[in-house]
Amino acid sequence: MDEQGEVKVKNPWHRPAVIFLTVFIVLGIIIMVSISVVQNKPLVKKYKYGIVLDAGSSHTSVYIYEWPAEKENNTGMVQQLHTCNVKGKGISSYSADPDGAGKSLHECMMEAKNKIPANRHSETPVYLGATAGMRLLMMENEAASEKVLASVEDSLKTYPFSYQGARIISGQEEGAFGWITVNYLSKNLNKPTGTLGALDLGGASTQITFVPQQEIETNDNSIDFRLYGNDYHLYTHSFLCYGKDQALKLSMSLKLESTHIADKTKPIELRDPCFHPGYNFTKIAQSFFDTPCINGVNLPTGIISHVGLGNWSQCQQSIRKVFNITYCAYSKCSFNGVFQPSVDGKFGAFSAFFFVMDFLNLTSDSLDGTKQRLAKYCSTPWKEIVEQYPQIKQKYLSEYCFSGTYILTLLEDGYSFTSDNWKDIRFIKKIGDSDAGWTLGYMLNLTNMIPAEAQDTPLMPYGGYITFMLLFTLLILVLLLMVFIYFRRSTRQAQKDII
Repeated sequence: MDEQGEVKVKNPWHRPAVIFLTVFIVLGIIIMVSISVVQNKPLVKKYKYGIVLDAGSSHTSVYIYEWPAEKENNTGMVQQLHTCNVKGKGISSYSADPDGAGKSLHECMMEAKNKIPANRHSETPVYLGATAGMRLLMMENEAASEKVLASVEDSLKTYPFSYQGARIISGQEEGAFGWITVNYLSKNLNKPTGTLGALDLGGASTQITFVPQQEIETNDNSIDFRLYGNDYHLYTHSFLCYGKDQALKLSMSLKLESTHIADKTKPIELRDPCFHPGYNFTKIAQSFFDTPCINGVNLPTGIISHVGLGNWSQCQQSIRKVFNITYCAYSKCSFNGVFQPSVDGKFGAFSAFFFVMDFLNLTSDSLDGTKQRLAKYCSTPWKEIVEQYPQIKQKYLSEYCFSGTYILTLLEDGYSFTSDNWKDIRFIKKIGDSDAGWTLGYMLNLTNMIPAEAQDTPLMPYGGYITFMLLFTLLILVLLLMVFIYFRRSTRQAQKDII
């Protein structure tokens, strides 16, 4: 009997063409997955950092800013990362101990060292700007002010940052950079809409800055900036000695000058309508009025018995005397003969403007309502005020009646705000996560001098990535279809061979 030979059918998966296509498809899938992972991985953002020290009259604050290494219209996108308040008074208080000024910065500068990545330390610029407190010290004792600045300079050079200088900035700069800050934070600089005016109040000076609707009649009150491709022509003025602390001394010195002293052997009684009824403290005249802001005033020496009366209307009348409005050589003035255009548009009021009015809960009231509530607050007995705010030091607590009345009088009588545009003033502490003040504007302006870095970019543009993935997917589908057709034909052929 003849043996029927076995028919061996070759497995179509073992054919070279099928093996090649299968390997190609698997590799294609691996490539697609790999490209997708690389393309869509989170990009590591590169940041630059800057440190600005605000050496004010009453204290020093250290601000740390960060911004992406890329720029927008040649201006870095700066944000506040961290702030640290230096313990103690401002650096101008170290005139008798200059070395102490530099040492006082150590704790906050160490915080900055820890906050900023170590690989960025050497390229992080550090700037110290001293304001009105140091301007006054410069007027009073230039040698002492230079020693204080030398002390902070020596101190800042010991840290691993790029020290760029410590200097006394002008009042004009302080006002202008404050204007940049509030408009940057409000996102007005890269829009065609109107800008915010800036109102800044410190302990020793106050600044007003805005884009006027009329011509600026004196170059002393103008400054120009170019930011985000736009040019800005600003009116700005800084009134030295008209911060709230110095204004208090000015006002009290004028009251003392007019006080009748019957017996010079007894303490001088200063009856003050700007302090609460029941307030009664003794002060040493010479130490309290030791400031270059008080010139030509015949002040008594010795002990002063400071007695509060709590009469708001009399308080405002006494404050008005610190503003000289008797002459003006221009078409329009604020006070002390200083040119000022009409205050048009909206304004952001920050620093002491905010802190005082926020404490008094007067940040959103009308002008008339502000006056009424201030009058009620000032007439509140001192004992009740102390009981109501036990956590606040009595020195600061006692001055809120004066400070609130001074702010209202400065804005209304000094800058000519009225009940009609009072609502255009917005009292602000922060916008977003950044403090309103001159330091951010200063840092923002300085970033124009800091070179940009190339941004990390995806493997390919988004449109190209989508096109590539679609074409590659289509190719794999075509290959799969070819494998399927080839496999099907091979199977049919094998079945015919068996039959």
